[in-house]
Amino acid sequence: MNYEDFHREVKYRTSRSGGAGGQNVNKVSTKVELLFDVVRSEVLTERRKSIILEKLANRISADGVLALKCDETRSQLTNKEIVFDRFIHLIKTALTPVKKRRPTKPSRSSVRKRLDNKKKHSEKKSNRKFKGE
Repeated sequence: MNYEDFHREVKYRTSRSGGAGGQNVNKVSTKVELLFDVVRSEVLTERRKSIILEKLANRISADGVLALKCDETRSQLTNKEIVFDRFIHLIKTALTPVKKRRPTKPSRSSVRKRLDNKKKHSEKKSNRKFKGE
């Protein structure tokens, strides 16, 4: 999957950011909000859409829109790049299949080693006991 294709489907909304910045904060819209419509996406297959809707359900609105915000820097362009990188990382991790755990048995040598250690520990403790006459 080419992640650059997402550039066409992503929309950005800007607003004024709070925090430090002096007069710049009052004039320039540096806060960036990335909006991605998962349901209407043409880049994703139906299967991938359902996976994303399931795994990122807490970040997706009722309309099926994924929203991410960034106001880390005073530059709108830098914030756009940061939020897009976060978005791509989020999509990649959501689409990465979870490896199924196969239960395994401990090896014979590890079992033997554990039992030997238990025996040594037991002997050490029993040697401390007072042996009266």
